[in-house]
Parts: sequence; structure tokens; C-alpha cells
Amino acid sequence: MTMNGQTKGRVLLAYSGGLDTSCILKWLIQEGYEVMAYIANLGQDEDFDAARQKALKVGATKVFVEDLREEFVRELIFPAVQANAIYENIYLLGTSLARPIIARKQIEIAKRENCTHVSHGCTGKGNDQVRFELAYLTLAPHIKVISPWRQAEFYKRFPGRQDLLKFASENGIPVSQTPSKPWSCDDNLYHISYEAGILEDPNVTPLRDMWRLTVDPEDAPNTPEFINLTFTAGIPTRVQNEADNTDISNPLDLFIYLNSVACRNGIGRLDIVENRFIGIKSRGCYETPAGTIMRVAHIDIEGLVMDREVRAYRDEHVSLQYGKILYNGMYFSPEGQLLKSIVSLTQACVNGTVRLKLYKGNVIVIGRWSDSEKLYDMEESSMDVQGDFEPIDSEGFIKIQSIRLKKYGREMKH
Repeated sequence: MTMNGQTKGRVLLAYSGGLDTSCILKWLIQEGYEVMAYIANLGQDEDFDAARQKALKVGATKVFVEDLREEFVRELIFPAVQANAIYENIYLLGTSLARPIIARKQIEIAKRENCTHVSHGCTGKGNDQVRFELAYLTLAPHIKVISPWRQAEFYKRFPGRQDLLKFASENGIPVSQTPSKPWSCDDNLYHISYEAGILEDPNVTPLRDMWRLTVDPEDAPNTPEFINLTFTAGIPTRVQNEADNTDISNPLDLFIYLNSVACRNGIGRLDIVENRFIGIKSRGCYETPAGTIMRVAHIDIEGLVMDREVRAYRDEHVSLQYGKILYNGMYFSPEGQLLKSIVSLTQACVNGTVRLKLYKGNVIVIGRWSDSEKLYDMEESSMDVQGDFEPIDSEGFIKIQSIRLKKYGREMKH
């Protein structure tokens, strides 16, 4: 509190329970703010009750632990699958997808608790500061944002981890005694990311014990595993595996099962250098188990049931743009909402089941069918059955297509 007993305001801090946000919580209190802590459960490996107790011990007046897993799957992950959303043709957007759902709940609680400020522990060089703050300011235009790692008085006071550890010791902040890995991690239900530390050298091969979710593909079972994945309007709605009697339709349970089956077969690892929104290149390693399976299966079923012009338009004008919207923190922007609406419109006919073989890091399509598709006609496509297609009609088609090409060919002779 300030000298006259009044606080500078009430802050809702996005809190992880780690060293950084615990120190930020105490620092904000020392700066004269009342601080509440908010913890989002998105399926990360975390003891949420321990994190709650730690925040209270450090000085939070209230702690909110919110289970957002089902919202995360329904509202962010599944639409990204429908869009085949991807960033720079390779990254499946696991960190990016989590941020809108975290920020939305934080603003909802901040409004309900009459908070004047929101705060986070994002670094001043990364993408997440942009994602969180653009979401905050779209959803609550008048909210004030405290970003400690961009405030000189904070980052000059804590230039390194040892300074944070000293501050924690001086202020009675419990610190985990587990040895620090030479990289940083961020995980949720969809994926886990690894960056910084030894990974900052893009030519350093990740250590075998870095990967926390998936078995090494070389150590995966020598016998392939087979599953069926069903889509309804482009959304995964059923997974079946006769080998272990699996038949799941609940969205969250389905997703958790796909994560499990992918992890035990070594599926979903990625090691890339990407371009952050703020202009810095960054090396990141990712595990996206269920997401990798869903993407392969969804792209395949679209080939069977989706109109070619709708698919081409979506691929050219929506998928890559939607990926950029997510990556750049523009999910709640007008264009973000427009693209999301377009995505759902393209998926009305994407119904069917894909048969998959999972084997040593690979997702292999071995068949697909749909009870509702009308676009694929076996007789029409067959080389052995004429059906309703008259081959002579192709002659006129070729003649028309060749008109400009013959003119171009004549010009090329000169």
C-alpha cells in the first residue's frame, strides 16, 4: 500500500506459480497494488492447488483457478483444425491458440472483481506480450496493463535468474528445488514448446531427455496402431480403436485419447526456426501429438467431400491468414472474427471417417469413407466403367483450353 493506506489499484495477474510470476506478484504488492492471481488450467502439467497456496502465501488477496480445457478444445483447437491453420507452413500454433482463451477469462474475472489493471509475466522480446495485450485491449479497451518485463525499474533490478532467486529468498517466496533444465518450457493440452538456453544455437540438437510427451520414434512400438477418426462439419467427433476397445465422442476425452495414442507412437515432434511477430527469429522445438493426427486426417477427408473451388479459396485466402491472425495475437480483431466465420462456412460438408496407421512418428492414411458425400463417384472416376461421363466431351474441353496456349506457342517461335 501507499503511505496514505490506499493502493495504486487492484491488479489481476496471470500467474503460473513459477519463479517469474511469483516475484512479479510480490513486486506489484511492494509497488503499492492490491494483487489477485489468476491461474488458467489448459491441461498443463501443474499442481494447481499448490500454485494457489503459493500465490496466497506470497500475498495475493484472492486466487482464481479456472479449468478452461473444454473451452480450449471446442473454441480454439477444433476451428484451427477446420481451417488447417498453420504458421510458416509448419508450426501448428500450440502456444498461439492458448492465449485468447486465457486472456478472455482474465478480463472476465477482472471486470467482475472491479480490477483496474491486468498483468502478465511475458518477456519483452517474445510474441506472448503482444497476444495477451492485444486481447486485453480489445475485450476491455479501458483496462490498464502492467508488463513488468518492459519496465526499466523491473528488468534492471532483475537482469538475471540469480537476482530473482535472491529476491525470492529475501521475501519468503517458496522456490522449487528441482534442477533447472537448460531451456524453457510452456505446455498446454495441445502442445509443449521448448526454447531459449542451449536451444538458442539453431545447430544444437535437442537432448533426448528434453522431449517430455512423446517417446522417441526409434523407441516406439514395432507394431503399428490403427485408429478411425470421424469428422462432422470438419470437427473431430469420434475416435475408434478396436485394439483397446476405444470408442470416444466427448470432445475433451477424444482429444486426450488422441494425445495418448500419438505420444506412445512418437508422433508430433517439430524443430524449427520461425519469425516472431515483433521481427526476431526464434528457434523452437514443439510436441503437438493429437494436433498432428487431426491435421493429417482432416486434410485427407476434405479431398473426398469438399468442393474444389471452396477448398482452393479457403486454402488461398483463409488458412494461412487465419494462422497469421492466431500467431500475431489478432484473434479478437474484426478480421479474426471474419475469418473464423468463413472457416465454419467451408466445413458444412466435411463429414466422414479416416482410417489411420500410426507407426514410429508417422501418421499414414490407409483409407477413408463418408456416408453423406456426393462429390466422389466411383463409376465416374473409374477407368473401367464409362458411367454418365462421355469421353468425347473432353475433346471440346481441351480445344477451348488450348486456344490461348496455341497463340502463345506461335509467339514463342519468333
